[in-house]
Amino acid sequence: MPIKLATTVAELRTEGARLLGARQGTSQGLVPTMGALHEGHAALARAAVEQNDVVVATIFVNPLQFGDAVDLGRYPRTLEADLALLEDQGVDLAFAPSVEEVYPGGEPLVRVTSGRLGEKWEGASRPGHFDGALTVVAKLLHYGLPAAGLPAAGPAPGGLPAYRAYFGQKDAQQLALVRRMVADLNFPVEIVGVPTVRAVDGLALSSRNRFLSDEEREAALVLSRALRLLEERANARQPLDLDSARALVESQPLVALDYFDVVDPDTLEPLAENCRETPFSGEALALIAAKVGPVRLIDNAPLSS
Repeated sequence: MPIKLATTVAELRTEGARLLGARQGTSQGLVPTMGALHEGHAALARAAVEQNDVVVATIFVNPLQFGDAVDLGRYPRTLEADLALLEDQGVDLAFAPSVEEVYPGGEPLVRVTSGRLGEKWEGASRPGHFDGALTVVAKLLHYGLPAAGLPAAGPAPGGLPAYRAYFGQKDAQQLALVRRMVADLNFPVEIVGVPTVRAVDGLALSSRNRFLSDEEREAALVLSRALRLLEERANARQPLDLDSARALVESQPLVALDYFDVVDPDTLEPLAENCRETPFSGEALALIAAKVGPVRLIDNAPLSS
């Protein structure tokens, strides 16, 4: 079925309710994106389609999470290609609002704050980024709430449809923050994390990869190589020896390392005792960020033994 396009909240809610009613649906999935979609986003959409009766994807470049107006203006807008990709995955409805639709009074006077969890790692390098990201995610989760466009009983026997939202593991800190926001503020939605999708050479897919030259892209592969090194050591229950993994990244002259550490997956606090001489055990998350030429890239790897 051809994908439907909504550009206003009213259209989104009306069409979402119509689709759920027509299918006697018991579940709705939401896939928030900023557009410039690639196979990583396609994986999110496929997961949502497999698990829900109706799926909505949002396409919105959120100005609140950009600290640099040049970076905001440079972010690629590819709506027609994005709609084609979503339609190919079976998404029912795309919501592509204007900035004025999402922020009708200009920048909001009240925002969601990411707190201590959002002040480290990416938050330290990009102050205010996660406050802007969580603010728009909160709005999008509310927009997509099935109850918003349905009668009180809804089409689902015994109550309202199940509601799920899908986020990529590649943005691990954002995923942790969204989960924390949903838990702390009692949002009626299940957050589903989808594993990172990588190119054949190992580079994590990102809308920003298109800005890398061939030489820079080759240099960027050191990020995934360093993460694989930690994964191999974790799987073998060896000391992670994070210093040597950092040295591998720093040996690449085109890569300027921002941070590279191993943290608790929930609190994002460093797990220094598992990084040096102690054999690794348990669960952890390796986080890395670096500039490769003019492009800032992030990546991560879940660790377990």
